[in-house]
Amino acid sequence: MADFRKIIREECLEKEDAFCTSECPFKLDVREFTARLSRGGFNSAYRLYSNRVGFPVIVSTLCAEPCALVCPRARLDAPISIRMLEAASVRYAVNTKPNSYNLPPKGHSAAIVGGGPGGLACALRLTNRKYDVTVYDRASEPGGSLWKRMDAKAAARELELQFMYERYAFVPGSDISDIEALLSSNDAVYISTGAGGYDFGLMGNGPFPMASAVPGVFLGGELAGASAVGSIAHGLEAAALIESYLKTGVMKGASGDSPTKMALDPDALKYSPPILPADGISYTKEEAVSEASRCIRCRCDACVRHCWLMAYYGKSPKRLEAEIEATINPGTLDGDGTIVTRFISTCNQCGLCKEICPKGIDLGEMLRASHEALNKKGAMPWAFHEFWLRDMDFADGGGASLSALPGGRERAKYLYFPGCQLGASNPEYVISTYRRLREKHPDTAISLMCCGAPAVWAGAGEKHSLCVEAIKGVLGRFGVPKVVLACPACAGMFARYLPGIETVMLYDVMAEWGMPNVREDARTVSVFDPCSARQMPETRGNVRRILIDAGYKLEPLPYEGERAQCCSWGGQILAAAPNYAKSLVKKRAAEGSCPYVVYCSNCRDIFAVSGKPVKHLLDIILGIGGWTTPPPSLSERRKNRIYLKRALLKEYWPELSPGEDDNVSRLMISTELRETLDRCRILEEDIAAAIESCEKNGRVIIDTETSHRFAHEVIGQLTHWAEYKLTDEGKYELMSAYCHRMSIEREEAPSG
Repeated sequence: MADFRKIIREECLEKEDAFCTSECPFKLDVREFTARLSRGGFNSAYRLYSNRVGFPVIVSTLCAEPCALVCPRARLDAPISIRMLEAASVRYAVNTKPNSYNLPPKGHSAAIVGGGPGGLACALRLTNRKYDVTVYDRASEPGGSLWKRMDAKAAARELELQFMYERYAFVPGSDISDIEALLSSNDAVYISTGAGGYDFGLMGNGPFPMASAVPGVFLGGELAGASAVGSIAHGLEAAALIESYLKTGVMKGASGDSPTKMALDPDALKYSPPILPADGISYTKEEAVSEASRCIRCRCDACVRHCWLMAYYGKSPKRLEAEIEATINPGTLDGDGTIVTRFISTCNQCGLCKEICPKGIDLGEMLRASHEALNKKGAMPWAFHEFWLRDMDFADGGGASLSALPGGRERAKYLYFPGCQLGASNPEYVISTYRRLREKHPDTAISLMCCGAPAVWAGAGEKHSLCVEAIKGVLGRFGVPKVVLACPACAGMFARYLPGIETVMLYDVMAEWGMPNVREDARTVSVFDPCSARQMPETRGNVRRILIDAGYKLEPLPYEGERAQCCSWGGQILAAAPNYAKSLVKKRAAEGSCPYVVYCSNCRDIFAVSGKPVKHLLDIILGIGGWTTPPPSLSERRKNRIYLKRALLKEYWPELSPGEDDNVSRLMISTELRETLDRCRILEEDIAAAIESCEKNGRVIIDTETSHRFAHEVIGQLTHWAEYKLTDEGKYELMSAYCHRMSIEREEAPSG
């Protein structure tokens, strides 16, 4: 677990500088600067810019825009005109006065040799922080090369403005030749004597950039080869180095110009033509806002951009790592951290984040490990996973599970493992495909079991291990046959937890059989790849070939193949985050205008609920189901699995068939109430069990005015309630039902 978080802390590129910021000598946060301008915040943008560059008028005039050379827009349309935006922030800001810092004197002094732009920048920052500063220069007034590079009056006004609250001593006509003499009366010295200036023999002798071999002496600016603008950046950094030295006595050098490691998601860049000033010189306010809006705020955010879960909750990798740490190892007195338990339970570890991350970081794996760690501590809310773990138990229980060899055989060459949800969606999917497999390969066994995915999603490691051992047991008894899988999620589970088992997807097998002639309903469709098929290129290709052979035309979706996205079924999304699940399926359904063809039964049922025209590939192959066939309810899914087992036993193993099911439910439920029960994940069998128990034990509460009866029973960890009335036929007409986490304390009545 700690390794996953360490990888994010050390390798994630989320906090890397934008390309422009990396090239900027001042390391201006261009993302924030353009964001403020795009909102029309000229005052705020100016303040950010001024605080970073010291002399905003001078820098915006002399800036050579190194950022333009690395702007990603340069490859598509035109780089952002940062220099003109800088000028616009200066021009349209209402208040350009510098901040006044009411700080006490520091009690240290610094000497600056050279009164050019770099020396003055160093003086500005040191005086801002209330150090005593003396500037020595051969000229009669400060400014140096500025007078040759820009309008002298504009430069003079800017220097006067920025120093309006600060004071420093200026010694004109100075010809300094002895640094030691300066150090005897000052605590630090900055040498910025300009291009070709005197370096006192110290240039290049220091242990760090800008730091000399003499303690307390720093060098930089045009003397070190920087431009006029670069010398200002040097001066500002020198002030920080001097202050650090005065506080610690340790010489440190400049941070250097290490390039950004940031990787930009190609999908982030869309064509947007540059905004050209109408007067050919400078932007109006409106033009500046439009140009700033072209900036895409370069960031390594492919995971957030493409994973709707992270975008929906506003989680970035580093923020998520910090919140997971606080959840697993909380600082609260009761040791209970619940910051991201819901988020952890909502991720189904689909692998998209790893696929699109330039560093291959798998956030899903971190969340899976977090889930397991919280489960071991007993800190994960059971309400998120209880239903699905109970459903897993049902799939592996006596009513639905079946593992059988073809009659008279002790071994099998193939084992059909359709998964627990394919037959739950439609028993005919499994019955018909198994029939075809038996026709082609008579020595094909079948196993109706759960692959253990719900336990993995729930972080229930021990439960999953038992499931894997049970599957291994079946395979061992059947002679370790080749497994034919119908569910992509099962394929992922087998690949990871049963890597030594040879498997093949049902759709790959069917592709070899060929397709019948074009059907009447052949149309243009989009294949919605399940996220679990991300690493299954052969199967994805075969699915498409089957459809093309059947006469269908294919319209691609924006997310498919390796970038397939979750439909909202996997993990514990429906239980942990129902509102997010609704937004997710709505988003997925709207990404294509054509009907969808899927090869995951869960995807089919999810889209069918949303009203999206959809068919499972087996609907087309087998000639069953329509584009708007409603999905079964959760209760019907259980009944379907029971029916599936009985149907298979009756057809292939009649000697084991239990006969007709005479356990007919006495519940009467309206269509509207069935839908409500389904949304709340309340099973009809649980409600029936609660009613039968209370009726049998005399624990029924009766409303004398309405004759409605109330029953309750703890099933799993939930207390189920039912409001119903008895019919003349002895049935239970259900009026309402709900469940909650509270337990009901019972007391014996005086009558016993």
